[in-house]
Amino acid sequence: MASLPDRTGWRPSRPGLAVFVSGIASMGLEILAGRIVAPQFGSSIYTWGSIIAVFLAALSLGYHLGGKRAAERATDDRLAWLLVGTAAYVAVVVFASDPLMAAAGAIPLPSRFASLPAVTLLFGPPTYLLGYVSPYAAELTGTEAVGAASGQVYAVGTVGSIVGAFVTTFVLIPELSVEAIGVGFGLLCVGTALWLAWGASSRDPALASVAVAVLVVAAGFNGAIGVSPGGPVLYGTQTPYQELEVTQVGDTRTLYLDGQPHSAMDVSDPDRHVFEYTRYFHLPLLMTEDVDRVLFVGGGGFTGPKHFASEYDVTVDVAELDPEVIDTAKRYFGLEESANLNVYNVGGRQFLQETNRTYDLIVLDAYKKDKVPFQLTTVEFMRLAESRLDDDGVLFANLISAPSGPASKFYRAEYKTMARVFPQIYTFPTAEGSVVQNVEVVATKRDERFTPAELRRRNEARDIGIDLADEIGMYRPPPPTDDVPVLRDDRAPVDALLDPMVGQRYVIQRTGNVTTPSEARDVRPVDPAPISRPDAARAVR
Repeated sequence: MASLPDRTGWRPSRPGLAVFVSGIASMGLEILAGRIVAPQFGSSIYTWGSIIAVFLAALSLGYHLGGKRAAERATDDRLAWLLVGTAAYVAVVVFASDPLMAAAGAIPLPSRFASLPAVTLLFGPPTYLLGYVSPYAAELTGTEAVGAASGQVYAVGTVGSIVGAFVTTFVLIPELSVEAIGVGFGLLCVGTALWLAWGASSRDPALASVAVAVLVVAAGFNGAIGVSPGGPVLYGTQTPYQELEVTQVGDTRTLYLDGQPHSAMDVSDPDRHVFEYTRYFHLPLLMTEDVDRVLFVGGGGFTGPKHFASEYDVTVDVAELDPEVIDTAKRYFGLEESANLNVYNVGGRQFLQETNRTYDLIVLDAYKKDKVPFQLTTVEFMRLAESRLDDDGVLFANLISAPSGPASKFYRAEYKTMARVFPQIYTFPTAEGSVVQNVEVVATKRDERFTPAELRRRNEARDIGIDLADEIGMYRPPPPTDDVPVLRDDRAPVDALLDPMVGQRYVIQRTGNVTTPSEARDVRPVDPAPISRPDAARAVR
């Protein structure tokens, strides 16, 4: 039987390897781009649309110009130079992506196009150079038939892209940092360039390859120049779902996901509420008569679940999709599973679909400022959650939005959606004004509505271990919802509703006298301070 090379007419060659590597690098960089720009611009559909468009445009331009020049200029040496140039620019991206993004982000554009200049600056040039590789390789294959040469190049390049997509998605991003992955792609290009230049009449491409290899490795050791949002970094990684970072300033340890603060803990007093919004988790205890079982959808630093499990005689279940978040909470935020605290590595909607339990309280704490799982926002999901609540159960949604103004569209759409399922909806902003903040939306199955005065009376009469007078005072009447849609599984324009928040500062209220995190990046290792728990069961006051 004829071998595959005999049947296809294609045998491994230096140009063929260059095409294969260019496919790996271009698709790998495209996926990596989402992780690099997400902390500053989010990972909305607009960001991904910009990434895909820039890569396609840069490749198309490279294909076009490379095809025009291939007949006169295509040589193995020039293929090597293209890969060397790509590797050199990747080193720049690894070393200086943050300042480059900051500079590009200063260009005044509508929010949905904000990431376009940054993506173009960081990834347009190397992708453009990779676009030259295919037409040059087609010219060098030695195949006289244009169709045969083009088909071979397209096939090899596509296979390389498939390999780059799978390896980057399923192996590299879950296991390595962005810097390490960038270094890997740079060295892959350099190694291929050395092989192409081996034995060539000119030593220049080989010498340049060695110099760029040193540059790529040096960029990886130095890491990206930029701003860490929360001070000295204890731990950082890329998970399958997001960038995760744990920082510490003084006794305050903070979990950042895609550059936004999500949980914080005082290591000297783990039971203290550091972020003000976590105190609002206790409001439902004033709206129902008895709480025996609680579900949190989204774990983060597990502040809420830990408080409920230690302060009240309740069983707490937590559905957290990202296994790295769970491991990080156990390592840095004192999470310990027990008889009354159960952690499930599963998405919230899937958990609710599969469980036969009912809950007195469901807390939705899986929303971000710029990335919201739409499947947890729709009327179909709200009906599912309602069906898993007891007759006097309460649904609590920790939204990040503005309570009024242009940036309030997501909150108001979610309010309107929840009102399709629950008789009573209550709103409690956590900060004054119309800034982007944590807006707590509470839904009950009661036909009667609680007044703020009645909530204050219940707060005074019930011993729940925390005084919620200030939180009750933040109550706001129902918002206008005529200009926002009801979110449904077949139409949930969450990205468009979040769009007005792009570029606005997320204001997260802190309790007590807490040091403000430094904006200067410091990636030196910091020894995690021991977690002191002088009285883990005492009430938080």
